[in-house]
Amino acid sequence: MNAVNHTLEAPPGALPHPDMLSSIPEALLRRQRLYDLAFRNVTRTFAALVLATLVGIVVSLVIGSWPALKAFGPGFLTSHEWNPVTEKFGALVPIFGTVATSLIALLIGIPVSFGIAVFLTELSPLWMRRPIGTAIELLAAIPSIIYGMWGLFIFAPIFADHVQPWMIDHLGPVWLIGPLFKGAPQGIGMLTAGIILAIMVIPFIASVMRDVFEVVPPMLKESAYAVGATTWEVVWNVVLPYTKIGVVGGILLGLGRALGETMAVTFVIGNAHRVGTSLFAPGNSIASALANEFTEAVGDLYTSALVELGLILFLITFIVLALSKILLYQLAKGEGART
Repeated sequence: MNAVNHTLEAPPGALPHPDMLSSIPEALLRRQRLYDLAFRNVTRTFAALVLATLVGIVVSLVIGSWPALKAFGPGFLTSHEWNPVTEKFGALVPIFGTVATSLIALLIGIPVSFGIAVFLTELSPLWMRRPIGTAIELLAAIPSIIYGMWGLFIFAPIFADHVQPWMIDHLGPVWLIGPLFKGAPQGIGMLTAGIILAIMVIPFIASVMRDVFEVVPPMLKESAYAVGATTWEVVWNVVLPYTKIGVVGGILLGLGRALGETMAVTFVIGNAHRVGTSLFAPGNSIASALANEFTEAVGDLYTSALVELGLILFLITFIVLALSKILLYQLAKGEGART
Protein backbone atom coordinates (compact mmCIF):
# COMPACT_ATOMS: atom_id res chain seq x y z
CA MET A 1 0.00 0.00 0.00
CA ASN A 2 2.85 2.39 0.81
CA ALA A 3 4.44 1.60 -2.52
CA VAL A 4 1.22 2.46 -4.33
CA ASN A 5 0.90 5.74 -2.44
CA HIS A 6 4.52 6.53 -3.17
CA THR A 7 4.04 6.09 -6.90
CA LEU A 8 1.04 8.42 -6.87
CA GLU A 9 2.99 11.28 -5.31
CA ALA A 10 3.94 13.92 -7.87
CA PRO A 11 7.42 15.44 -7.64
CA PRO A 12 7.62 19.19 -6.99
CA GLY A 13 6.80 21.22 -10.09
CA ALA A 14 5.46 18.22 -12.02
CA LEU A 15 1.90 17.74 -13.28
CA PRO A 16 -0.30 15.61 -10.98
CA HIS A 17 -0.81 11.98 -11.89
CA PRO A 18 -4.23 11.17 -13.41
CA ASP A 19 -4.86 8.76 -10.57
CA MET A 20 -4.31 11.57 -8.10
CA LEU A 21 -6.82 13.78 -9.92
CA SER A 22 -9.39 11.02 -9.77
CA SER A 23 -9.09 10.98 -5.98
CA ILE A 24 -9.92 14.74 -5.68
CA PRO A 25 -13.61 15.42 -4.98
CA GLU A 26 -15.54 16.71 -7.97
CA ALA A 27 -16.88 19.66 -5.97
CA LEU A 28 -13.33 20.83 -5.21
CA LEU A 29 -12.30 20.57 -8.86
CA ARG A 30 -15.38 22.50 -9.93
CA ARG A 31 -14.65 25.24 -7.38
CA GLN A 32 -11.06 25.50 -8.53
CA ARG A 33 -12.20 25.85 -12.14
CA LEU A 34 -14.58 28.63 -11.13
CA TYR A 35 -11.79 30.43 -9.25
CA ASP A 36 -9.49 30.16 -12.27
CA LEU A 37 -12.20 31.42 -14.63
CA ALA A 38 -13.02 34.34 -12.31
CA PHE A 39 -9.35 35.24 -12.00
CA ARG A 40 -8.85 35.30 -15.76
CA ASN A 41 -11.99 37.38 -16.32
CA VAL A 42 -11.07 39.89 -13.62
CA THR A 43 -7.55 40.41 -14.98
CA ARG A 44 -8.94 40.66 -18.52
CA THR A 45 -11.39 43.29 -17.30
CA PHE A 46 -8.61 45.33 -15.71
CA ALA A 47 -6.59 45.22 -18.93
CA ALA A 48 -9.67 46.26 -20.93
CA LEU A 49 -10.31 49.14 -18.51
CA VAL A 50 -6.80 50.47 -19.08
CA LEU A 51 -7.28 50.32 -22.84
CA ALA A 52 -10.74 51.89 -22.58
CA THR A 53 -9.37 54.70 -20.42
CA LEU A 54 -6.62 55.40 -22.94
CA VAL A 55 -9.10 55.48 -25.82
CA GLY A 56 -11.44 57.69 -23.78
CA ILE A 57 -8.65 60.19 -23.12
CA VAL A 58 -7.77 60.36 -26.81
CA VAL A 59 -11.40 60.76 -27.84
CA SER A 60 -12.04 63.49 -25.28
CA LEU A 61 -8.92 65.39 -26.38
CA VAL A 62 -9.91 65.15 -30.04
CA ILE A 63 -13.46 66.34 -29.29
CA GLY A 64 -12.21 69.21 -27.14
CA SER A 65 -9.67 70.33 -29.73
CA TRP A 66 -11.94 69.92 -32.75
CA PRO A 67 -12.77 73.66 -33.16
CA ALA A 68 -9.03 74.49 -33.22
CA LEU A 69 -8.33 71.59 -35.57
CA LYS A 70 -10.93 72.93 -38.02
CA ALA A 71 -9.86 76.57 -37.64
CA PHE A 72 -6.08 76.19 -37.96
CA GLY A 73 -5.47 72.78 -39.50
CA PRO A 74 -1.88 71.53 -39.82
CA GLY A 75 -0.65 75.13 -39.69
CA PHE A 76 -1.22 75.03 -35.94
CA LEU A 77 1.99 72.99 -35.60
CA THR A 78 4.16 75.46 -37.53
CA SER A 79 2.78 78.81 -36.38
CA HIS A 80 4.56 80.70 -33.61
CA GLU A 81 1.73 83.19 -33.11
CA TRP A 82 -0.23 83.05 -29.85
CA ASN A 83 -2.65 85.95 -29.53
CA PRO A 84 -5.84 85.39 -27.51
CA VAL A 85 -7.15 88.85 -28.52
CA THR A 86 -7.20 88.09 -32.25
CA GLU A 87 -7.75 84.37 -31.62
CA LYS A 88 -4.67 83.39 -33.61
CA PHE A 89 -2.89 80.41 -32.07
CA GLY A 90 0.07 78.23 -32.95
CA ALA A 91 1.91 75.44 -31.15
CA LEU A 92 5.45 75.91 -32.48
CA VAL A 93 6.78 77.78 -29.43
CA PRO A 94 5.42 75.31 -26.80
CA ILE A 95 6.56 72.31 -28.86
CA PHE A 96 10.03 73.79 -29.28
CA GLY A 97 10.28 74.59 -25.59
CA THR A 98 9.14 71.10 -24.55
CA VAL A 99 11.63 69.35 -26.82
CA ALA A 100 14.52 71.74 -26.11
CA THR A 101 14.25 71.62 -22.32
CA SER A 102 13.89 67.83 -22.37
CA LEU A 103 17.01 67.45 -24.53
CA ILE A 104 18.98 69.78 -22.26
CA ALA A 105 17.84 67.72 -19.26
CA LEU A 106 19.00 64.49 -20.90
CA LEU A 107 22.35 65.96 -22.02
CA ILE A 108 23.06 66.89 -18.42
CA GLY A 109 21.26 64.06 -16.64
CA ILE A 110 22.60 61.03 -18.53
CA PRO A 111 26.35 61.49 -17.80
CA VAL A 112 25.67 62.56 -14.20
CA SER A 113 23.37 59.57 -13.62
CA PHE A 114 25.91 57.25 -15.22
CA GLY A 115 28.65 58.58 -12.94
CA ILE A 116 26.46 58.15 -9.87
CA ALA A 117 25.55 54.58 -10.82
CA VAL A 118 29.17 53.62 -11.56
CA PHE A 119 30.38 55.12 -8.29
CA LEU A 120 27.73 53.33 -6.23
CA THR A 121 28.30 49.94 -7.86
CA GLU A 122 32.04 49.93 -8.59
CA LEU A 123 33.93 52.54 -6.56
CA SER A 124 32.02 53.47 -3.43
CA PRO A 125 32.93 51.91 -0.06
CA LEU A 126 30.25 49.59 1.26
CA TRP A 127 29.36 51.86 4.18
CA MET A 128 28.68 54.76 1.80
CA ARG A 129 26.47 53.01 -0.75
CA ARG A 130 23.27 52.85 1.23
CA PRO A 131 23.23 56.50 2.45
CA ILE A 132 24.04 57.90 -0.99
CA GLY A 133 21.60 55.55 -2.71
CA THR A 134 18.85 56.53 -0.28
CA ALA A 135 19.59 60.23 -0.78
CA ILE A 136 19.36 59.84 -4.56
CA GLU A 137 16.02 58.06 -4.25
CA LEU A 138 14.70 60.74 -1.88
CA LEU A 139 15.31 63.36 -4.56
CA ALA A 140 12.63 61.63 -6.64
CA ALA A 141 10.11 62.12 -3.83
CA ILE A 142 10.44 65.92 -3.72
CA PRO A 143 7.32 67.57 -5.25
CA SER A 144 7.92 69.36 -8.52
CA ILE A 145 6.62 72.65 -7.17
CA ILE A 146 9.42 72.60 -4.58
CA TYR A 147 11.95 72.24 -7.39
CA GLY A 148 10.29 75.16 -9.16
CA MET A 149 10.37 77.41 -6.09
CA TRP A 150 13.98 76.50 -5.37
CA GLY A 151 14.89 77.14 -9.00
CA LEU A 152 13.19 80.54 -9.07
CA PHE A 153 14.28 81.95 -5.72
CA ILE A 154 17.66 80.26 -5.13
CA PHE A 155 19.13 78.82 -8.32
CA ALA A 156 18.09 81.50 -10.84
CA PRO A 157 19.69 84.47 -8.98
CA ILE A 158 22.96 82.57 -8.45
CA PHE A 159 22.91 81.41 -12.07
CA ALA A 160 22.33 84.98 -13.32
CA ASP A 161 25.02 86.56 -11.14
CA HIS A 162 27.85 84.04 -11.38
CA VAL A 163 27.34 81.49 -14.20
CA GLN A 164 25.61 83.23 -17.09
CA PRO A 165 28.09 86.16 -17.29
CA TRP A 166 30.98 83.69 -17.49
CA MET A 167 29.18 81.70 -20.22
CA ILE A 168 28.46 84.89 -22.16
CA ASP A 169 32.11 85.99 -22.00
CA HIS A 170 33.72 82.63 -22.75
CA LEU A 171 31.19 80.70 -24.84
CA GLY A 172 29.46 83.58 -26.61
CA PRO A 173 32.38 84.28 -28.99
CA VAL A 174 32.85 80.60 -29.86
CA TRP A 175 31.99 79.79 -33.46
CA LEU A 176 28.82 77.79 -34.09
CA ILE A 177 27.68 77.53 -30.46
CA GLY A 178 28.11 81.22 -29.64
CA PRO A 179 24.51 82.26 -30.46
CA LEU A 180 23.25 79.78 -27.86
CA PHE A 181 24.95 81.73 -25.07
CA LYS A 182 24.19 85.33 -25.93
CA GLY A 183 21.72 87.67 -24.31
CA ALA A 184 21.05 89.25 -20.96
CA PRO A 185 21.77 87.15 -17.84
CA GLN A 186 18.22 86.97 -16.51
CA GLY A 187 18.52 83.72 -14.56
CA ILE A 188 15.30 82.27 -15.92
CA GLY A 189 14.98 80.86 -19.41
CA MET A 190 15.29 77.70 -21.47
CA LEU A 191 18.67 76.67 -20.06
CA THR A 192 17.53 77.15 -16.46
CA ALA A 193 14.44 75.06 -17.11
CA GLY A 194 16.58 72.34 -18.67
CA ILE A 195 18.95 72.29 -15.69
CA ILE A 196 16.06 72.04 -13.21
CA LEU A 197 14.57 69.23 -15.27
CA ALA A 198 17.96 67.48 -15.27
CA ILE A 199 18.06 67.61 -11.48
CA MET A 200 14.57 66.10 -11.42
CA VAL A 201 15.27 63.22 -13.82
CA ILE A 202 18.68 62.27 -12.41
CA PRO A 203 17.19 60.24 -9.50
CA PHE A 204 15.09 58.15 -11.89
CA ILE A 205 17.85 57.43 -14.40
CA ALA A 206 20.53 56.89 -11.73
CA SER A 207 18.34 54.49 -9.73
CA VAL A 208 17.58 52.36 -12.78
CA MET A 209 21.22 52.33 -13.89
CA ARG A 210 22.39 51.36 -10.42
CA ASP A 211 19.90 48.51 -10.21
CA VAL A 212 20.81 47.07 -13.60
CA PHE A 213 24.55 47.46 -12.96
CA GLU A 214 24.16 45.42 -9.78
CA VAL A 215 22.74 42.43 -11.68
CA VAL A 216 25.93 41.96 -13.70
CA PRO A 217 27.44 38.62 -12.61
CA PRO A 218 30.53 39.28 -10.47
CA MET A 219 32.39 36.54 -12.34
CA LEU A 220 32.30 38.57 -15.56
CA LYS A 221 33.84 41.62 -13.90
CA GLU A 222 36.38 39.57 -11.95
CA SER A 223 37.46 37.84 -15.16
CA ALA A 224 38.06 41.21 -16.82
CA TYR A 225 40.03 42.46 -13.82
CA ALA A 226 42.05 39.23 -13.85
CA VAL A 227 43.34 39.90 -17.37
CA GLY A 228 44.40 43.42 -16.43
CA ALA A 229 41.38 45.56 -17.32
CA THR A 230 40.93 48.88 -15.54
CA THR A 231 37.71 49.90 -13.81
CA TRP A 232 36.72 52.07 -16.77
CA GLU A 233 37.41 49.22 -19.21
CA VAL A 234 35.30 46.85 -17.12
CA VAL A 235 32.43 49.33 -17.00
CA TRP A 236 32.61 50.21 -20.70
CA ASN A 237 33.30 46.76 -22.14
CA VAL A 238 31.52 44.46 -19.67
CA VAL A 239 28.93 46.25 -17.56
CA LEU A 240 27.40 48.51 -20.22
CA PRO A 241 27.05 45.84 -22.95
CA TYR A 242 25.48 43.46 -20.42
CA THR A 243 22.96 46.04 -19.17
CA LYS A 244 22.36 48.27 -22.20
CA ILE A 245 18.65 47.38 -22.45
CA GLY A 246 18.05 48.44 -18.85
CA VAL A 247 20.17 51.57 -19.30
CA VAL A 248 18.17 52.64 -22.35
CA GLY A 249 14.96 51.94 -20.46
CA GLY A 250 16.08 54.18 -17.59
CA ILE A 251 17.00 57.00 -19.98
CA LEU A 252 13.62 56.80 -21.68
CA LEU A 253 11.93 56.82 -18.28
CA GLY A 254 13.73 60.09 -17.54
CA LEU A 255 12.74 61.49 -20.94
CA GLY A 256 9.09 60.73 -20.25
CA ARG A 257 9.40 62.49 -16.90
CA ALA A 258 10.95 65.56 -18.52
CA LEU A 259 8.40 65.84 -21.33
CA GLY A 260 5.41 66.03 -19.01
CA GLU A 261 6.83 68.16 -16.20
CA THR A 262 4.64 71.18 -15.44
CA MET A 263 5.12 73.22 -12.27
CA ALA A 264 8.91 73.27 -12.04
CA VAL A 265 9.22 74.38 -15.67
CA THR A 266 6.46 76.96 -15.24
CA PHE A 267 8.44 78.70 -12.49
CA VAL A 268 11.72 79.10 -14.38
CA ILE A 269 11.17 78.96 -18.14
CA GLY A 270 9.94 82.56 -18.44
CA ASN A 271 6.56 81.77 -20.07
CA ALA A 272 7.13 83.84 -23.22
CA HIS A 273 5.59 82.81 -26.55
CA ARG A 274 8.61 83.34 -28.75
CA VAL A 275 11.39 81.23 -30.22
CA GLY A 276 14.95 82.48 -29.77
CA THR A 277 18.36 81.13 -30.63
CA SER A 278 19.74 81.87 -27.17
CA LEU A 279 19.33 79.38 -24.34
CA PHE A 280 19.15 82.32 -21.95
CA ALA A 281 15.98 83.65 -23.57
CA PRO A 282 12.63 82.92 -21.92
CA GLY A 283 10.37 80.45 -23.65
CA ASN A 284 7.40 78.22 -23.04
CA SER A 285 6.48 74.55 -22.97
CA ILE A 286 3.23 72.73 -23.58
CA ALA A 287 2.76 71.80 -19.94
CA SER A 288 3.57 75.28 -18.64
CA ALA A 289 1.27 76.90 -21.21
CA LEU A 290 -1.60 74.69 -20.06
CA ALA A 291 -0.88 75.41 -16.40
CA ASN A 292 -0.70 79.17 -16.93
CA GLU A 293 -3.55 79.79 -19.32
CA PHE A 294 -6.21 77.10 -19.02
CA THR A 295 -8.05 78.73 -16.11
CA GLU A 296 -7.97 82.11 -17.86
CA ALA A 297 -9.04 80.94 -21.31
CA VAL A 298 -12.05 82.87 -22.60
CA GLY A 299 -13.91 81.63 -25.64
CA ASP A 300 -14.33 78.26 -27.25
CA LEU A 301 -11.46 78.66 -29.71
CA TYR A 302 -8.96 79.66 -27.01
CA THR A 303 -9.92 76.69 -24.85
CA SER A 304 -9.87 74.38 -27.86
CA ALA A 305 -6.34 75.54 -28.78
CA LEU A 306 -5.14 74.68 -25.28
CA VAL A 307 -6.80 71.26 -25.47
CA GLU A 308 -5.06 70.70 -28.80
CA LEU A 309 -1.77 71.46 -27.06
CA GLY A 310 -2.63 68.69 -24.61
CA LEU A 311 -3.35 66.36 -27.52
CA ILE A 312 0.02 67.21 -29.07
CA LEU A 313 1.79 66.50 -25.79
CA PHE A 314 -0.03 63.17 -25.58
CA LEU A 315 1.06 62.29 -29.11
CA ILE A 316 4.68 63.31 -28.45
CA THR A 317 4.79 61.13 -25.34
CA PHE A 318 3.12 58.25 -27.19
CA ILE A 319 5.60 58.47 -30.07
CA VAL A 320 8.55 58.55 -27.66
CA LEU A 321 7.28 55.51 -25.76
CA ALA A 322 6.53 53.64 -29.01
CA LEU A 323 10.01 54.34 -30.35
CA SER A 324 11.51 53.26 -27.02
CA LYS A 325 9.61 49.96 -27.18
CA ILE A 326 10.85 49.39 -30.73
CA LEU A 327 14.42 50.22 -29.70
CA LEU A 328 14.30 47.90 -26.69
CA TYR A 329 12.82 45.15 -28.86
CA GLN A 330 15.59 45.54 -31.42
CA LEU A 331 18.24 45.46 -28.69
CA ALA A 332 16.73 42.33 -27.17
CA LYS A 333 16.43 40.76 -30.62
CA GLY A 334 20.06 41.53 -31.33
CA GLU A 335 21.10 39.97 -28.02
CA GLY A 336 19.14 36.82 -28.87
CA ALA A 337 20.67 36.59 -32.34
CA ARG A 338 24.20 36.85 -30.99
CA THR A 339 23.44 34.25 -28.35
